[in-house]
Amino acid sequence: MPVLIVCEKNIAAERIARILSNGTYKRNYLGRTAVYNFDSGGEQYAVIGLRGHILNLDYPQEYNKWDLSNLREVLNAKPVKQVVEWSIANALSDIAPNANEVIIATDFDREGELIGVEALSLIVKANPSIKIKRARFSAITEEEVKKTFANPVEVDYNLAYAAEARQMLDLVWGTILTRFLSLSSKQTGREFLSAGRVQSPTLRILVDREEEIQGFVPKPYWLIGAKLRKVEEFKARHEKGQIWEKQEADAIMARLAGAGKGTVSDYKCEQKRETPPSPFNTTSYLQAATALGLSAHRAMSIAEELYMSGYISYPRTDNTVYPKSLGIYSILHTLTKSAVFGKEAGELLENHRPYPTRGRMEATDHPPIHPADVANKEKMPKEAWAIYELVVRRFFATMAPDGIAEESEARISISGEPFKAEGYRIIEQGWRKYYPYFRVDESKLPALSPGETVEVVSVEQSEEKTKPPKRYSQGSLIQEMERLGLGTKSTRAEIIQKLYDRGYVEGGNVIPTKAGMAVTDALKEYSPPIVSPEMTVRLEAGMDEIANGAKKIDDIVSVSSAELSAILETLQKNEKEIGEKIQKVLSEQNAIGNCPNCGAPLRMLRSRFGKRFVGCSAYPKCTTTYPLPQKGKIEYTGVCPECKAPAVKVITKGMRPWHLCINMNCSTTKARMEEKAAKLEAKEKEKGAVEKKHAKKRTAKAANAETAADAVRLVKTDNKLLSEHTKHTESTKPKKKSAPKKKLQKKEAGAPKDGTAESANVSQQ
Repeated sequence: MPVLIVCEKNIAAERIARILSNGTYKRNYLGRTAVYNFDSGGEQYAVIGLRGHILNLDYPQEYNKWDLSNLREVLNAKPVKQVVEWSIANALSDIAPNANEVIIATDFDREGELIGVEALSLIVKANPSIKIKRARFSAITEEEVKKTFANPVEVDYNLAYAAEARQMLDLVWGTILTRFLSLSSKQTGREFLSAGRVQSPTLRILVDREEEIQGFVPKPYWLIGAKLRKVEEFKARHEKGQIWEKQEADAIMARLAGAGKGTVSDYKCEQKRETPPSPFNTTSYLQAATALGLSAHRAMSIAEELYMSGYISYPRTDNTVYPKSLGIYSILHTLTKSAVFGKEAGELLENHRPYPTRGRMEATDHPPIHPADVANKEKMPKEAWAIYELVVRRFFATMAPDGIAEESEARISISGEPFKAEGYRIIEQGWRKYYPYFRVDESKLPALSPGETVEVVSVEQSEEKTKPPKRYSQGSLIQEMERLGLGTKSTRAEIIQKLYDRGYVEGGNVIPTKAGMAVTDALKEYSPPIVSPEMTVRLEAGMDEIANGAKKIDDIVSVSSAELSAILETLQKNEKEIGEKIQKVLSEQNAIGNCPNCGAPLRMLRSRFGKRFVGCSAYPKCTTTYPLPQKGKIEYTGVCPECKAPAVKVITKGMRPWHLCINMNCSTTKARMEEKAAKLEAKEKEKGAVEKKHAKKRTAKAANAETAADAVRLVKTDNKLLSEHTKHTESTKPKKKSAPKKKLQKKEAGAPKDGTAESANVSQQ
């Protein structure tokens, strides 16, 4: 009887099968689901990969209809688990009756434990007597996988229950708040407005900062600086720093007029050791990765892919201290085999700090993020390599010697006015050699002595203005969410992405849109607890207690329901005011000028298929509509001088903004479309000519080859160069067939009703 191994994803399943079988596994299929079979130590094994959650928590079909009148019924309804990955569920049910043991090998955290327990519920139903074990690992490397499977542990059901509690809270809060906001503001269908117990307080952080920026009144101040010289020029500034009165600055400048010399009153110069950064946990990793230009969500996705492929350790961790059990020198030795990092790894093996750096957070679930194996730069996508290199170099930095810098400071009197000059230069790179991501500005200051005079080259006064607080980047927002206790290491990047997807924020520096500000302002005014971190932090603490076994799911859910019930009562009392407030702002945000046919306002809308377009607000009396580009941000810029239809600016990331008239019959639009078509045609011709040229070269090479085998090889090589990203079809994969007949009873999902969102019940964190 086989041992069944359940992994979180197919890529992890195949890698684990390859490691445990020493590469002798065979890939088979049950329906559309891959199963990796092999024999080892007298046992048969079947390894199967899930697609994350194979069960989904949702409300029964009778609660599909969005209606303000039944929200309290929804609040009191009991959610049910429904199968969403039928092919995998059927495969598990097929294998389980013939298996004597199952090993859960999903990610070791709350969510991973729940994913494994969900799979177990189907397996145990098919085979109640099956033995259950758990494999916990932090990197999918040969050493760790073999060690882990040789020493399995028990499933942590409390950890899974904590994740299930989060599911239940997110579902009920998201469903109630999303339906209320959407229906009260008449924003249903694809234009629905979402809210949630973590999403809404996070959005408030951004809105509060934006209101600070918009309400900021710049205040003028004056700075006085001097250029001085001792062989080489250097700069000094008046010790008063910001001078808030113009008359005071002018008086100082008057006293400095004509000054030719300055006298050094004090000079200090000392060397300072600069400690390397601490190991990466999820938050510090995301801060560093987003500084490379990636979104937090993309950075987490890439890290997950690298982990599943065995190149880095598990990327969801709070830990910033390497455990003693982690073979850090063994990792360095492995990296000496890298064509890119081998030399540096060898240097660190010879000259490393006595102990690696450590941060403040120490946890026992997973070690800090670190490299696990050597990757090939030539075979890895550019973004993935950038993240892999970041992780490797951070690991190197934590093992590298201190840097040494020289800091100097001089106080200089010019006509009785005190000035200060500072110098900074790096003497020994130390860890900076391996981790070049911190920007360093060096400044020169010559060696000086008290009593020495220096030449005054010039003295200048400049007027400056105070600046508003900076907007959050995705990295700094994640740091703030962690500080406030909003979300978890596993969910913060996803929450930020959700704010983008809902149209609540935009830009690289996270800027709330009018919609985001309208929703937040309405909730702040009529139901402050929804956008307050305190409520979310209390619920998160409750989930920690479930994970520790101190509380049950029902304890936390009942407290949550009571809080949400009181909030719903307040919202319903102010339904009209909330709806009108949000509607007013959204109308302004979506306004695209006035209709040239009837004069009524034109608005940006979405069709039931999700396509955006411009329509007249006087519909059905006026049926004027215009198409819109489906990508990029649309800004109304005025009226087209040719046809009087609206003109817009389209802003797309990575491209220049472009202007157009949205009337497809306008001569300016037609000219633009013709120009675009001509460019496209020219590009296609050029592409065809290049392909023809390559074909001739391939034929010539094949003709000159000494043997038929050489000809085949040359043609294949050139084809590979011509199409680097072509993926080879797996020879063992069967041809696509129709979906297998369901073996488990599938509950029919209710079709969304007119005027509702695509998903009947929206779970929003």
